[in-house]
Amino acid sequence: MNHDEALKLLKSRVKDDRLIKHMLAVEACMKNLALHFGEDKEKWILAGILHDIDYEETKNNPEEHGLKGAEYLKNFNVPEDILRAIRAHAGHEEAKTKMEISLIASDALSGLIVASALVHPDGLIGTSLDFVLRKFKEKQFAKGAARETIKQCEKMNITLEEFVSICLSGMQRIAGDLSL
Repeated sequence: MNHDEALKLLKSRVKDDRLIKHMLAVEACMKNLALHFGEDKEKWILAGILHDIDYEETKNNPEEHGLKGAEYLKNFNVPEDILRAIRAHAGHEEAKTKMEISLIASDALSGLIVASALVHPDGLIGTSLDFVLRKFKEKQFAKGAARETIKQCEKMNITLEEFVSICLSGMQRIAGDLSL
């Protein structure tokens, strides 16, 4: 499966535009992280764009989130390491690989970056690393963006600052697609 096929599949299953934008944001983070780590960019992109493909279907049964999506994606010959990352992001597998940890941490960080961009006068393009890091320290800001989950980046031997910078620059490249 390539990116265009994944996007088409995603849009056939997910109707909530905000959820699609979230998955695009995570995809942008994953792409930049793959480049940073010298990993398979195409696989990491697919993990990012497909990680919540079952969210609308499972939002009332969160224990099924990630499982139904991975099972569905098997029909499209999505590689097992991507399926494992999708299950791990939903807590069904222990995150062991860089791709799995990156997906979990990017899922949380993308929300913090979006929230930061929404309160920044210049939107996502004007949002700086320092601005996001200040918002990270404000515990009452974007409470849903789990700081401890974001800090899992340290398991990949990168600092919080590096992680935020990598994801922020990826998301800024698609600011128009994110309407930010």
